[in-house]
Amino acid sequence: MCIEERGGTSMVKYEAIAKEIRSRITDGIYKVESLIPDQVTLSEEFKVSRMTIKKALDILAMEGLIYRQRGSGTFVMKNSPLNEKNAAVNEYDGLTKQMQGHKLESKIIKFTVEFPSEEMMEHLMIEKSMPVYNLIRLRILDGKPYVLEHTYMPTDLATGLTEEIIEGSIYKYLHDELNIKFSGAYRKIRADKASKYDQEYLICDVHDPILEVEQIVYLKDGRPFEHSRSRHRYDTRSFTFIDMNQKF
Repeated sequence: MCIEERGGTSMVKYEAIAKEIRSRITDGIYKVESLIPDQVTLSEEFKVSRMTIKKALDILAMEGLIYRQRGSGTFVMKNSPLNEKNAAVNEYDGLTKQMQGHKLESKIIKFTVEFPSEEMMEHLMIEKSMPVYNLIRLRILDGKPYVLEHTYMPTDLATGLTEEIIEGSIYKYLHDELNIKFSGAYRKIRADKASKYDQEYLICDVHDPILEVEQIVYLKDGRPFEHSRSRHRYDTRSFTFIDMNQKF
């Protein structure tokens, strides 16, 4: 497997490799307490240097996903701090993929096509005449309200959305059926007071704090594809960030 590098920086390479290995762990390909391939094997698979592999493994070790045992190799950690309640801040593959192994359902609260507001025109870099999907979903995890999502997408990019697709995984449809690939995302995370929507759908009190994640997802050509606000109860979700830019 070859990791494509953009911009010629090893930062992109080792983060991409860390993401791939992380997916193998969460998908159960590398099972809990099992030995993962050594650095030589991984460097041959990904066609990169052992130093790049070491940096990728360092990220996963800091996240608590793996641990090294001298003379034996690198193993998958039994209890990782990164889970459904404590997610990586740079993870935007969609909730369905993140929550594999759990029962995830979607309740559609609003699904319309309309012309964008001034705010959405700015966020999505579109004209007033370009319609967008306006979608509000309650995501229900293992039978309990988990996150309230309010999403806008240009209809000329996310073509063919239906209620059936929305009740499942939108990102899976975009990737598998429309062959849409994301290149990155802007995220702003803030605390907020519970709105009437939050109180009704997330079953929270008027005084409960809410964790809101505002996100703009970009395509490889730089065009904004999605603007969303995801609102979580304070006791169901947190985000972590691992900084590997060591300057000392």
